[in-house]
Amino acid sequence: MARRAGHGAAPPPPPPPPPPPPPPPPPTNMGIVTLLVLLSLLSSGACSQYGDAEHITAILGESVVLNCPVNHPKIPHIIQWRRQHQKIPIYIWYDGYDPHVEENYKGRASLVSPDTTYGLASLNITSVKEDDQGWYVCNVFYLDRSGVENGTWIHLDVHAPPRFTTTPDDVTYVNIGDSIILNCEAEGTPKPEIMWFRDSEPVEPSDTVGIFNDGTELRINKIRDQDIGDYVCVSRNAEGRVHHEAKVVIAGGAVIVTPPHNQTRQEGEKVEFPCEAKALPGNVTVTWKREEVFIDKLSWLDTRSIVRRDGTLIINPTSADDGGFFTCEVSNGIGTPQKATAYLNVEYPARVTYTPTVQYLPFRQQGIIKCFIKSNPPIQFVTWIKDKRLFDVENESTVVKLNNGSLLITKVNQSHQGRYSCTPYNRHTTAGASGDMEVLVRDPPVFAPRPQPQYHGQVGEEVTLVCGGQGSPTPEVTWKRRDGQNLPRDRTHIVGGNLTIRNLRKSDHAYYECMVSNEIATLVTATQLLVEGTTPHPPYNISTETQPFSIKLSWLPGYPGGKDWEQQYTIWYRTLGSRTWSQIDVKPPGSTSVTIYNLIPDHTYEIQVQGKNMLGDGMFSDIVTATTKVYDYSMVVFPTDSSGSTYVPT
Repeated sequence: MARRAGHGAAPPPPPPPPPPPPPPPPPTNMGIVTLLVLLSLLSSGACSQYGDAEHITAILGESVVLNCPVNHPKIPHIIQWRRQHQKIPIYIWYDGYDPHVEENYKGRASLVSPDTTYGLASLNITSVKEDDQGWYVCNVFYLDRSGVENGTWIHLDVHAPPRFTTTPDDVTYVNIGDSIILNCEAEGTPKPEIMWFRDSEPVEPSDTVGIFNDGTELRINKIRDQDIGDYVCVSRNAEGRVHHEAKVVIAGGAVIVTPPHNQTRQEGEKVEFPCEAKALPGNVTVTWKREEVFIDKLSWLDTRSIVRRDGTLIINPTSADDGGFFTCEVSNGIGTPQKATAYLNVEYPARVTYTPTVQYLPFRQQGIIKCFIKSNPPIQFVTWIKDKRLFDVENESTVVKLNNGSLLITKVNQSHQGRYSCTPYNRHTTAGASGDMEVLVRDPPVFAPRPQPQYHGQVGEEVTLVCGGQGSPTPEVTWKRRDGQNLPRDRTHIVGGNLTIRNLRKSDHAYYECMVSNEIATLVTATQLLVEGTTPHPPYNISTETQPFSIKLSWLPGYPGGKDWEQQYTIWYRTLGSRTWSQIDVKPPGSTSVTIYNLIPDHTYEIQVQGKNMLGDGMFSDIVTATTKVYDYSMVVFPTDSSGSTYVPT
């Protein structure tokens, strides 16, 4: 419905153009193209007397009529409607022809019906748009005379209720102390105003809360508990109002409410591990790992597992290799992800995983006939077949059943040779017997030559540790340090079983093991390499005996750094927690025990021993701790003088 504002003050209409020359009357069979050309000439110079401008208000989406009378309706005439600043009319009508309608008005602009109360040249515009707003004028051209009848200039105002162009999130998650901006923008005609409410009350600006940019921004700095709540952005003008609700809530990290629990399944069964979590916001992500590896990275498990939307991990069917720790981790992006772990125990019948076709036993030595078993729960027993007969281990004095199902032969002889098979059992019975294994008795390898018990070498020199082996098949000779440290690759090489170490260093001082190995047996022997010309090695095996005011130490000396070299010792000690060390030299030199005096009762001390020789200080021993005993001062008896009075000696 349009609202006519009547005559009154308005933006000034454009000045009237000069009168055009009178148009010639068109022929009765004039084509539409000729008519449009003629009208374009007429519209460039249409004129008449202007009345007072008229204002009409229309509502967005509704209809409006722009009034224009036809004073001589029986005389042939042309009606055109123009908009200010547009050269081509938006609407042209001539009786007997389809009207010309500008593209933006097609389907929306037409003349009013003859029985209306409006003038016959009035224009009806439906589905009014905001860009329809502006100046309009009607021209009526009579074809039997010169001159044009102009209607009154009409200004169409289009009013629209507010509509939001920007709104805040429905829910904003915050932590106490955060700062946020809620943005709310709207458009409409007249321009709408923006208002903010919290929990149905207008938002009151404060030191931490402010409304900015014509109300479009609500800023909250250093959020407090009282700032948490439901906020409403309201936009309104004369045509209506709209609102948008936005919640500001305290965010919370994900918490596991139903953790997974340890489960036992038989191979082939389905297992489900729950992992339900709650969080605010509730966009919880659940991930699963097996033994710290994401399950989607385990190709052998990924195809049999699925994670449901509630976080539950399903494995179907289970396999013997699935057993292990499964960990679920939940997070919603806030705080530290939470974890929970459960163990999956997959049980299955005892089975043989590998059957070697040949096994060797060393003649006159210990040997093992192996049965490679995998079992959960553990095996209960293993039956053995030798040369197609049950092998009764209980009646064999030189045969011992091992816990892993294998057979230990304490002293191998030729009677132990034969064709064996094994069948393991647990409480789920067995998955079957092994294949046949040919057990052959052969002579073991021997050292040839055997390393010497000790080797000596000076710092910077080269030393060779000799070792070799003989046997059939030919044994392999390898070396390693007994303490597990790696051999220095850049200074060692093995040729013919002999280990050569170049450019000796103090760190090369150690026990070395030579291993001679073939399919029948592995032999190991050790030798010691003494590197001379170094500072002493650290003392070891430190022992303590405590009294209230003293601690007695004893130790074993480290290698002195050279054959028959003497070394002296220094004791370093301090109370536990102190930064300052005290020291005493051990006398006489070379002694491996000493007593530390003037200590405090019931105190813990840290102690270490350091050796030194002619080349300087050696390495410290490991630190040991010792606590002095408690002293009972009530048992102290002071001396008396000749009169019987006690006194304290000075």
